[in-house]
Amino acid sequence: MNMDEIRRIQSILEQQIAPGSAKKQEGEDKVSFKETLETFANDVNRLQLNAEEATERLISGDVENIHQVMVAMNEADSSFRLMMEVRNKIIEAYREIMKMQV
Repeated sequence: MNMDEIRRIQSILEQQIAPGSAKKQEGEDKVSFKETLETFANDVNRLQLNAEEATERLISGDVENIHQVMVAMNEADSSFRLMMEVRNKIIEAYREIMKMQV
């Protein structure tokens, strides 16, 4: 995942969390949390597939520059790790909510 994609996701999340963001978004198209997560998961999947394709091209000898393959693999790894951390935070928040007494 390149830095532009991370910044885009960060700005979306900041807009949803920031105080007064509801006032700002009244006239704008709202993006739901579910849609944000789906977009993020699709981006991670795309990066995983790109890394797999780059690896297959390297094995078949179609790629001479191993650096490109390593960059694709590191992008896929970083994005997957980020997705797992987001997942862990969501599960942690869910558990905290379930502990609350009504």
